[in-house]
Amino acid sequence: MLVVRDLHFSYGSLPVLNGVSLSAKAGEVCGLFGPNGCGKTTLFRCCLGLLEATANTLAVDGCAVASLLPAQRARLMAYVPQEHKPPFPLLVRDVVMLGRTPYLGLLGRATAVDRRVVHDTIAWIGLTGLADRPYDRLSGGQRQLVLIARAVAQQTPIILLDEPASGLDFHNQILIWQVLQTLAASGTAVLCCSHDPNHVVWFCDRVVVMQAGCVVAEGPPAGALGASTLQRLYPDLCERAVADGAPVVLPAGVTARHGSARI
Repeated sequence: MLVVRDLHFSYGSLPVLNGVSLSAKAGEVCGLFGPNGCGKTTLFRCCLGLLEATANTLAVDGCAVASLLPAQRARLMAYVPQEHKPPFPLLVRDVVMLGRTPYLGLLGRATAVDRRVVHDTIAWIGLTGLADRPYDRLSGGQRQLVLIARAVAQQTPIILLDEPASGLDFHNQILIWQVLQTLAASGTAVLCCSHDPNHVVWFCDRVVVMQAGCVVAEGPPAGALGASTLQRLYPDLCERAVADGAPVVLPAGVTARHGSARI
């Protein structure tokens, strides 16, 4: 769905992305992982056409992003930010309806089809009981689910999410990732930025690891986020272990104190 080859971007004379290549495929959750400041959010903005990058290839669904009008890009890519504060106190169903904006006519009026898509999306995400509540009075986890519902209602082949589980409690973190896995199982390409290595290992089908504006590892998370990659990103700060057969990333020294087996 999304193909990036040899992408470069600079803010003035400051290089931020240096020859980045990646792809996001239909039916998979691809994690974008790396330290703060490595260029993940800038890469998202380049992919969405919000920043003008130079690249050998930057295409979505076979179309060069630079050749697409904003409305055309909006029908191919949806974006879920970390936080969204609408300028007006909208109801949940109205926020989800914003996902239908690329399909509205000149008068901006929603059709029966738009209303049906919004209704079905709200039900699918599990937000029916919140549909008529003000968005700005919801919890952080509920607001994040609403933003994902807005992206789903946009009916694009790929969705990009920037730290969707950031700042949420454990229950809502797991719920968000389960929704993303279900979304990918329906055929959508999900490209998700995360700072939590365990979320990437547990929930992503593939990971692209970035450091200082470059891709330093890519592949299935169990291999790409191995001990050597973690040491490169976070020297002497963490280690790999296994718990009941599942890989985990722990702070350095935890395995020695608790007797877990290292991988």
